[in-house]
Amino acid sequence: MVRIKASVARRERKKRLLKEAKGQFGHKKSRFRQAVRSVIKGMAYSYRDRKVKKREFKSLWIIRINAACRAAGLTYSRFINGLSRAGVTINRKMLAEVAATDEQAFNALVEVAKASQSVSAS
Repeated sequence: MVRIKASVARRERKKRLLKEAKGQFGHKKSRFRQAVRSVIKGMAYSYRDRKVKKREFKSLWIIRINAACRAAGLTYSRFINGLSRAGVTINRKMLAEVAATDEQAFNALVEVAKASQSVSAS
């Protein structure tokens, strides 16, 4: 029996991991043991933050819509309620885009929301 050494596989594994640790600060990019910890922690952060990114973008869209609504004399909650009562199905990402780029179209949506609010109130 001939013993097979793991030197080639070990070197490849270390090279791959150190390549992933590239860009880290200090010894975390060059020392294997510290690089392992750094890469594992970085992957955990990236997994978590892929979820957080969705929340942050939705929050940003809501802030932009709210600012445009208040400029048109309506609050965000009344605007969204009015749109849903009017049967307008447009997501917040597109609403924020319209609010930022096309003021006339957004004001038309505000009028639709106001009209549905007044119809439901009476």
